Amino acid sequence: MITIGKPQRKKQLNRRRPFGPGPILQAHAGMGNKDEAFAWFEKAYAERSNALTSLRVEPLYDYLRSDPRFQELMRRVGLGQPIEKYGAP
Repeated sequence: MITIGKPQRKKQLNRRRPFGPGPILQAHAGMGNKDEAFAWFEKAYAERSNALTSLRVEPLYDYLRSDPRFQELMRRVGLGQPIEKYGAP
């Protein structure tokens, strides 16, 4: 009998039902890993992930909005111009 530890179990579950790029991109954005977040934005775009539907209003992305890559992503997704800060007039 083989005992599967937590990391292996997580991998095993992930193979059966993989999750999209959204949680990983949010983790990188939340930790301030700008380049990694943009790499995952691109993966989300390539996969047509619903993680991109909140680009315009997600407060987690406020610090990314001034980056030209974010503005280009908004254009490609078709969401128009980003709101500078969620809740701003």
